[in-house]
Amino acid sequence: MKFFLDTANPEEIREVASWGILDGVTTNPTLIAKEKKGFKELITEICSLISGPVSVECVSSKWDAMVAEARELASLASNVVIKIPATIDGLKATRILQTEGIRVNMTLIFSPSQALLAAKAGAAFVSPFIGRLDDISHNGMDLVDQIVTIFNQYNFNTEVIVASVRHPGHVVEAALIGADIVTVPYAVMEKLIRHPLTDIGLEKFLQDWAKVKK
Repeated sequence: MKFFLDTANPEEIREVASWGILDGVTTNPTLIAKEKKGFKELITEICSLISGPVSVECVSSKWDAMVAEARELASLASNVVIKIPATIDGLKATRILQTEGIRVNMTLIFSPSQALLAAKAGAAFVSPFIGRLDDISHNGMDLVDQIVTIFNQYNFNTEVIVASVRHPGHVVEAALIGADIVTVPYAVMEKLIRHPLTDIGLEKFLQDWAKVKK
C-alpha cells in the first residue's frame, strides 16, 4: 500500500519523506489556505520535495473551466495530479484531460457508483472520503470495500486513495481491504508508528543497559 501525506505544509512533507515511506501528497483549498503562501509558489515547492504524485484541486465548477484550470495547474510540475469533484462536469473534464495525459484524482467520492463512473471516464485515482461518512453514521470502510471489489472485477487501472482518514484504525482497515493508497494527515502518520509498549520496552532496555559494565 502506498502512503500519501494529506497536507500543504512543506516542513511536514520534508519530515515524513525523511522516514523513507512517503509516496505522494494530497492537498485541497483548505490546506493551502492554512499556509499563508502564494498558491503557485507553494505548489511548486511541494512538487520539488517529492517525486510522487501531488494532488492539486480545481476550484472551477464547469467542465470547460475545469479543463483550462487543470492545464494551467499541470504546467507547474510534471508530478501534479488534478483533483476534480465527482460531478457530471467533473466526468466531462476527466475524459478530456486523460486524453491529454493529465492525471485526474476524482475527489469527494461517497458512493460506489461515483467511483465506477470516475474509473470509466479515465480517472487515475478516486478518493472515497471515509471519515465524513463515519461522521453521519455510515461505515466509510464499507464503501472502500465495494470500490475495491468493483475495480478488481473489471480490471480498472484506477487506484483507490482512502481519504478523510481520522485514526490509525482506518489505515489498517484500508490495508486489509486492499486499497491502493491511504492519504493521511501528519498527526495520524505519527500515531501509526507509536505504541506505548514500544516506549516502555525501549525504556527498560536502556535502564538495563546502564547497569552493564562497560
